[in-house]
Amino acid sequence: MTIPTICGDKITLRPFRARDVDPLFDSLGDPESNRLTGTHAAFTREQVERYVANFATDDSRAGFVIADSASDDLAPLGEVLLFDIDTDNRNAWFRIAMFGMGQVNKGYGTEAMRMILRYGFETLNLHRIALEVYAFNPRAIHVYEKVGFQREGVLRDLLFYDGAFHDAIGMAILEDDWRALQDG
Repeated sequence: MTIPTICGDKITLRPFRARDVDPLFDSLGDPESNRLTGTHAAFTREQVERYVANFATDDSRAGFVIADSASDDLAPLGEVLLFDIDTDNRNAWFRIAMFGMGQVNKGYGTEAMRMILRYGFETLNLHRIALEVYAFNPRAIHVYEKVGFQREGVLRDLLFYDGAFHDAIGMAILEDDWRALQDG
């Protein structure tokens, strides 16, 4: 899948580049980011290199770097992607992660979500985009709801982290929901 560059107000969504490996790899060592995403695994630099390289050939996902539009080289701030894209049923899963907690609460994630939802519904012709978020992440839940995701259910005790079980909340936005927000 050819990933376009999409320009927004504060950010640009752009394809991954080889030089994005280091910021992504470094972010995977952030304990708070790992907790919020439920990440148990430790990743090698080689695994991250393969992950970045695979975006060029994997039609089941559309991955973008969230880049700072104000920087000359579109410095990476995070990543946002649609994955497990099912063109027959017109649905996909959604994920977003900022490269370190220093990038949160600046509006980058909200803008990136709105941009990738537009891409998913208008360009990829999706009907449904879904996600799972851990119940202990109210900031993310608030932003997901702000851009139109609706709660669909709770997956009880899905994650075992820091010695305790945690629920995940299933959320989704449908094409009609998204279009209504655009018209409103």
